[in-house]
Amino acid sequence: MPTQEMAPLIPHLCVADGAAAMEFYKKAFDAEEVMRVPDKDGKRLMHGEVRINGALVYVHDDYPEMCGGKSTTPKSLGGTPVTIHLNVANCDEAVKKAVAAGATVTYPPMDAFWGARYGQVVDPFGHEWSFSHVLKR
Repeated sequence: MPTQEMAPLIPHLCVADGAAAMEFYKKAFDAEEVMRVPDKDGKRLMHGEVRINGALVYVHDDYPEMCGGKSTTPKSLGGTPVTIHLNVANCDEAVKKAVAAGATVTYPPMDAFWGARYGQVVDPFGHEWSFSHVLKR
């Protein structure tokens, strides 16, 4: 049973420690935990849901045995080509909060040519996040 009316797009993040990732997202992005379904092994997170900035994000532990024996976390793949973007009230504060929770800055906040304050971090699980707010004219 879905936890909300079906959203048109929901990121589904594979991580090495789903429970820790959900806690990080709560601290870094003020995520609201919607639900978590632990695996019967008692160690992994089969399915978790958090709401970040009003959007639903799914989180689950790595299951190499379901993927031909290959890990599919960003760290195991050598990074990710995907950046998850958040429009925020204050880019600098959002980056600062993410770093305080354990993220690493990959692109310090700056005034971008397209009229936004913009910055990027990578979370402890290898997922990239960007933040921006519109600059006042």
